[in-house]
Amino acid sequence: MNRREDQMIRIDVLGRPAAKALVLGFAWAFATACGDAEAGGAAQGGFGGGDGPPPMPVDVSVAVRDTAIEAISATGQIEAVQSIELRPDVDGRIVEILVREGAIVGAGTPLFKVDDAELVAQTARLEAERDLAAQSLARTRELLAQDAASQAELEQTEARARSTQAELELTQLRLERTVVRAPFGGVVGQRFVSLGDYVTTSTGLVTLQTVDPQRAVFDVPERYAARLELGQAVSFRVAAVTDRSFQGVVDFVDPVVQLPGRTILIKAQVGNPDRVLQSGMFIEARLATEIRADAVIVPEDALLPLEMGTFVWVVTPEGTATRRAVILGIRRPGFVEIVDGVQAGEPVVVGGLERLFEGARVMPNQVERGGEPAPTELRGGDAPVGEVADSARSEPNQP
Repeated sequence: MNRREDQMIRIDVLGRPAAKALVLGFAWAFATACGDAEAGGAAQGGFGGGDGPPPMPVDVSVAVRDTAIEAISATGQIEAVQSIELRPDVDGRIVEILVREGAIVGAGTPLFKVDDAELVAQTARLEAERDLAAQSLARTRELLAQDAASQAELEQTEARARSTQAELELTQLRLERTVVRAPFGGVVGQRFVSLGDYVTTSTGLVTLQTVDPQRAVFDVPERYAARLELGQAVSFRVAAVTDRSFQGVVDFVDPVVQLPGRTILIKAQVGNPDRVLQSGMFIEARLATEIRADAVIVPEDALLPLEMGTFVWVVTPEGTATRRAVILGIRRPGFVEIVDGVQAGEPVVVGGLERLFEGARVMPNQVERGGEPAPTELRGGDAPVGEVADSARSEPNQP
């Protein structure tokens, strides 16, 4: 055995325990390093910690109480409560026009004068005949008291006196009606005759219509018949006055369904003291069929429509998300009424819904959702109320 082989044998014999110790040292150092790395990751909120995943940031909005108005949208027009085309009661020639077109007149105001010369002469003749009949009746009664006249003669004289008096009263009435008067207060419209025209009882003279109040008239489909009542509130706008909304009250619901469209005629009385509303104006109306003053309203972004129904994510006081089935009411731009499933004051998730799961920890960031201004006139207050859209309620199926 040479010297080199002897050294190798000695290294092999002496190096085995040392090699084992060296391997154990490396293993301990690696394990220690891994443990420190895991501890550091847990301290920094990593997934290796015992507290679970970090909270997920989400946008939330608080459910609020507001007035929700369930309504029917329709189009129609403005009509006068009273509107007529005046005609004379007697034939004759127009000798005076006592009013101008567009004038505001009261009930009984003279408008036209028809020539009455012939009727004045007839009245004078009948007055003379009446006086003569009265004298004849007095003489007949005196003769009857002296047995110089019969009872039949007295009866004939009395009848002739009454007939003459009736003819006189009829002529006086026709004479009075030569002046055409306004049957009600309103605005004089277009005139159809001129001075000197010969008119008959079928000749139109002028139009006359009331201006305050006016009526909003529109049709609604027959499927809403069960929801129509007198006294319901109506709001509408007209194209000629774009910066103003008008309101009225239903005072007529047609009991007959109109064919062929199968619609029901609705009329609502509207105050018009400043004469802004004119007959024939086109209107876009909303008929309020139900008003709920304490409805729960949430942003439309909170809705999660699924096959089983509609849901929202609600943030609990513990800072976790829970999914709830909801029943929807009416909608308006950007918002929806919750009939059941959410209480006022509860925060609902409006951003980040797609990442949530039941019981997930969340970091809520409250945001405001702006919607279209809602009409106040239907409630009569200054605070905004929910604008109405005709919609059917949907009830989810429970999962």
